[in-house]
Amino acid sequence: MKPAKFEYHAPSTVDEAIALLVRYDGDAKLLAGGQSLVPLLNFRLARPAALIDLNRIGSLAYIRAHDGHVQLGAMTRQRAIEFSPLVGERLPLLREATRFVGHLPIRSRGTIGGSIAHADPSAEYPAVLTALDGEVIARGPKGERTVAPAALFETYLTTTLGADEILTEVRLPAMPAGAGWAFEEFARRHGDFAIVGVAAAVWRADDRVTARLATAGAGATPRRLRASEEIVERDGLGDAAIDAAARRASELVEPDSDIHASADYRRHLTAVFTERALKRARERMRG
Repeated sequence: MKPAKFEYHAPSTVDEAIALLVRYDGDAKLLAGGQSLVPLLNFRLARPAALIDLNRIGSLAYIRAHDGHVQLGAMTRQRAIEFSPLVGERLPLLREATRFVGHLPIRSRGTIGGSIAHADPSAEYPAVLTALDGEVIARGPKGERTVAPAALFETYLTTTLGADEILTEVRLPAMPAGAGWAFEEFARRHGDFAIVGVAAAVWRADDRVTARLATAGAGATPRRLRASEEIVERDGLGDAAIDAAARRASELVEPDSDIHASADYRRHLTAVFTERALKRARERMRG
């Protein structure tokens, strides 16, 4: 099929893009990598009056360190993240998760901002953003605001971003030196969206373990597994504590059943991958 008729704009600045969003008053779509939007257009599941292409806004593509964080412009390609030395050093969990994203052509065009704004709960980047307590910067006609994951993801494919706002930046705290990490997921075929995935990071400071856990595909939004984190932080990273944390993880999620898997199966996978991710993260942890 072919998309319904729409007007096309390719602004060169964020301000120009925002002005266009205001002009179309909610009836325009932003085009980043296009890996999710273009199929929706072709099947006429999306029929915007206008398409606003962000690919000529060079200021939205960057990876840099600042004040203990790694800042990623929303138009940064997933392929650039996968091979960035800075990401590999400061955010190894993000790099590992990136390798689960689709296939090479998808990662070559797909962007981190587009993935997060699309808000597919099975996608890897929203889970990493949630696990690492990251945040996004949204910019609109009234200025910029900082949004945490819990306030950003509303339900399936839905965020709290306004119709006149653009996600311009993703900020993630740099992982401490010596931290362990792992991203585990199950998909029917390599490159498919995860049926369930788990992001894990652990580190030790002053004889105390800190854990970060979040899911993909186990509910309408990424889920931070705080009660499982508390078990590990209280009882350590022994096998018994990890087993208890994994069992608790399966109780925390609220998955739906669909043609791919039942809710019970997704709960089971959540426990399995929480255990695997924590054990792999433990193996990688230093100090």
